[in-house]
Amino acid sequence: MERKNLEKAVDIYAKLITGEEIKRGGANGTLYDDYYGNAEVYDIVGIMLKKLNLSIYEYKESLFLSAGEGNRIFGYTNEELKRYIGVRYNKELYLCYFIIYEILLAFYSDSASYQFKEYIKIENVLEEVTKALAVFTKDISVYAMDEEQQESFQSIALLWDELPTSTGEEQGEIRASRASKASFTKLTFNFLVNENLFVEVNHRYYPTERFHAIVEHYFEEYRGQIYSLLNEEKDAE
Repeated sequence: MERKNLEKAVDIYAKLITGEEIKRGGANGTLYDDYYGNAEVYDIVGIMLKKLNLSIYEYKESLFLSAGEGNRIFGYTNEELKRYIGVRYNKELYLCYFIIYEILLAFYSDSASYQFKEYIKIENVLEEVTKALAVFTKDISVYAMDEEQQESFQSIALLWDELPTSTGEEQGEIRASRASKASFTKLTFNFLVNENLFVEVNHRYYPTERFHAIVEHYFEEYRGQIYSLLNEEKDAE
């Protein structure tokens, strides 16, 4: 192993872990070229990230880093996420997860079918979440899920059903809170913006390249587990 290649690999890791962009032709463009043009650098980076339970994704000639499932150092525990997002109970956190998944499905149904859409609004998400969760409040027993899955989906469906659509605010005045469907969705979007997955402009939420990189690789690695569960039952109706 050449020392200079080790240094390049460590430099790539250091840039990514601190949130710097590695993009062909960008400020760190030489590192992008080193990653794909030097087999030893590529292998060293891969070994480092595997040991740290991190994944590296490429999208439009840019590199992005994401924590692997269950990563306690670079990821979040449920308790940490509850504090970060601003919710108190597990069912509220699970509802945020479901809102995120519906946001994801607004742009992708799987890795091969990107739905071209520039942005999404809170009211679009409200409609889709309500539609997706309505079936769980009608007849949960038809779902071929284990007991834990049934309870999780049913609890967030009932929580969503109990929330008012809004607290009387206009869209431009929606405040992030747990008081309504709209404010819960705003709470979730705030988290996604803070994670550099969306950019908000005039109450419109635009996905970033990091969002696309992570989502496309998510489908390739996990095959859309929630999406599959939901569609299995839709096909059975």
